Amino acid sequence: MEKVNEVKVWDPAVRIFHWTLVASFLVAYLSEDDFMSLHVWAGYLIGGLIIFRLIWGLIGTRYARFSSFVKRPQEVRSYLRDVLLFRAKRYLGHNPAGGAMIIALLLSLTITTVTGVMVYGAEESAGPLAPLFAGASESVEDVLEEVHEFFANFTVFLVFFHVAGVVIASFQHHENLVRSMVTGLKARTGSDENNVIGS
Repeated sequence: MEKVNEVKVWDPAVRIFHWTLVASFLVAYLSEDDFMSLHVWAGYLIGGLIIFRLIWGLIGTRYARFSSFVKRPQEVRSYLRDVLLFRAKRYLGHNPAGGAMIIALLLSLTITTVTGVMVYGAEESAGPLAPLFAGASESVEDVLEEVHEFFANFTVFLVFFHVAGVVIASFQHHENLVRSMVTGLKARTGSDENNVIGS
């Protein structure tokens, strides 16, 4: 039951997507060398989650939609400057930097997943892209694997900054953003018009 001073921000679909993606990426990243079947199925799950998030970003609830948090680069830079000066606005949904991070993560995960399926087709002659990549030359396999590994590691790099951003925003605005991604609730401390609280 919602408290009077709290508002529902993250719908169940967003929260389930978020934590399932976290678990799936962790499994895929840790299982790469020794548990290929687990790695592949975790990768397929990530691909399905990305497709779901792209659709939900267009038709989902208010704070799930890309239109609510994808901002122009200058707005992202301005927000990051305000964070450094400890004067950043509090957003009910994703702040401009968080929105940019979501797009970066989705892009990096998409490239990681697609190249993973390509590698699987080239090296194992398996998966949906096997007809296109089975029998590829060793040099093509090497390039695909290098790109796949680069973006998997780049995703880890992005996750590090994402977590750092969550910690910083939680500290600056005196709220637990991890808890809000579990419960879906955030404190209402002022008007939430235009997805912003306070100044």
